[in-house]
Amino acid sequence: MPEEIELEMAKIQRLREVLVRRESELRFMMDDIQLCKDIMDLKQELQNLVAIPEKEKTKLQKQREDELIQKIHKLVQKRDFLVDDAEVERLREQEEDKEMADFLRIKLKPLDKVTKSAASESVVESRKPKAHVPTGKQEQVPYKMHTSSAHHLNKA
Repeated sequence: MPEEIELEMAKIQRLREVLVRRESELRFMMDDIQLCKDIMDLKQELQNLVAIPEKEKTKLQKQREDELIQKIHKLVQKRDFLVDDAEVERLREQEEDKEMADFLRIKLKPLDKVTKSAASESVVESRKPKAHVPTGKQEQVPYKMHTSSAHHLNKA
């Protein structure tokens, strides 16, 4: 019984980790979308300025072009760092998943032995002849299905 509680706690902890990871992925996606939108807006403004013939541009427009190029460059760098961080996080999560799978495999082995032996004892008990007291009526014996609780454990 304590093993089952411990296993259930491990499954709950695993679910929590999955939800935290998903939240992190969604935050990354939101940041990425915002950066892409900002980059596209700046590129559009730059494109409008570049379309003006060089002879007709004011000093202010030329300065704005340079400013836009710098801003776009910084946003692209920021996005690159974001993508790199996401990849590092993904690799770390893969390693955590492997460690968790190994942990659960080790934890489930003793539990499998306990539940299998308990299930086999139940089957042996159900096969023992029961004392029968005739009542004169035909009696129905209810069918009882024995299942191992290990069958119901979902791999996290």
